[in-house]
Amino acid sequence: MSDGTAADADGSTHALARVEPLALIAVGGFVGAVARHAVALALPATPLPWGTLAANVAGSFALGVLLYEAHLADALSPETRLVLGTGFLSSFTTYSTFAVESAGLDPRLLVANVAANYALAFLAVLLGRFVARVISRW
Repeated sequence: MSDGTAADADGSTHALARVEPLALIAVGGFVGAVARHAVALALPATPLPWGTLAANVAGSFALGVLLYEAHLADALSPETRLVLGTGFLSSFTTYSTFAVESAGLDPRLLVANVAANYALAFLAVLLGRFVARVISRW
């Protein structure tokens, strides 16, 4: 097959080739979730959940680099993008934890936490895009 996947005699994709992307995502997801937990333990949780904020901002930056790298330079393999993007970074960043932690905050801190997560994560994606553009010009 032209896409590099193994094919059976009848031309269908081999079962292991169909499972490989899921396994790559699972491994990346496991490592990302453990890394996020480590960040949450390393940073204080009061007055704001700093670990979740740090993970969301750092992960958004990395995802910005990864996705724009794919668009601009296309240097990474699809498998690498699966492990890093869909697996690791999607587990490292976390909307659900952010939402639950925000709901438990004092209303003023809730607004600050929501604003910080959205604004800083968005700026981190833009910075990641900028870095990917710089890298793609090398």
